Amino acid sequence: MTEDHAAEPVPAPYGTPDAPRVAVRGEARLEFDPEIARLGVTVSARGVDRRGALSDLTRRNSEVLELLKGYGDAVEKLETGAFTITPELAEKGRRERVRAYHGRVRVTATVGDFTVLGELTTRLADRELTRVDGPWWALRPDSPVHRQARQQAVREAVTRAREYADALGAELVSLLELADLGAEGPGVAPRAPGAARGAGYGGPARAAAPPELDLEPERQTVHAHVNARFTMSPPAL
Repeated sequence: MTEDHAAEPVPAPYGTPDAPRVAVRGEARLEFDPEIARLGVTVSARGVDRRGALSDLTRRNSEVLELLKGYGDAVEKLETGAFTITPELAEKGRRERVRAYHGRVRVTATVGDFTVLGELTTRLADRELTRVDGPWWALRPDSPVHRQARQQAVREAVTRAREYADALGAELVSLLELADLGAEGPGVAPRAPGAARGAGYGGPARAAAPPELDLEPERQTVHAHVNARFTMSPPAL
């Protein structure tokens, strides 16, 4: 013997005259001061033999790392990227004769104390066969400003939905759906990095300290978007 169970009502995917639905999008666009700056440092070496080029590259890389570590907690992170040692072949001749060897090491430094950034940038750029790119300004991935932007986007969605309901003489009754479209990672629109490039091709670094570069932090824009659906009371039409 089977028992008949009354099927539970399934909510309609659309509004009804007694419970109209309103769908809105909430957006937030906020600006904040950057929290970190990244510098890309490329150390190079060139020699007529592989061992000599490698020795010079190792020494210069160690000097750059020592310089960066000398700033203590102001440099929050050091990461070594690509390392290459490439033979340069002679243009003429049938035999494969190596003319020179070129070596490169790339280091990325994350700086959290902007008071030392100008001095650090110029000291790096003053070193022989060293290229500096940056700074690239950014917010930390776990920065609370991302939460602030998302919360403002939700409040904007509620405000917009309430305005629509008020225009119809109705009131919001309940929230049906809140879809997070994400805060778009760090929420920073990509821009060109600050022009802080330098290379030294002479002999040893000068004894006198190089002039400090004046760097102005670039404001960061955080975006957040949400979609929200509400039910409202019957409008007074």
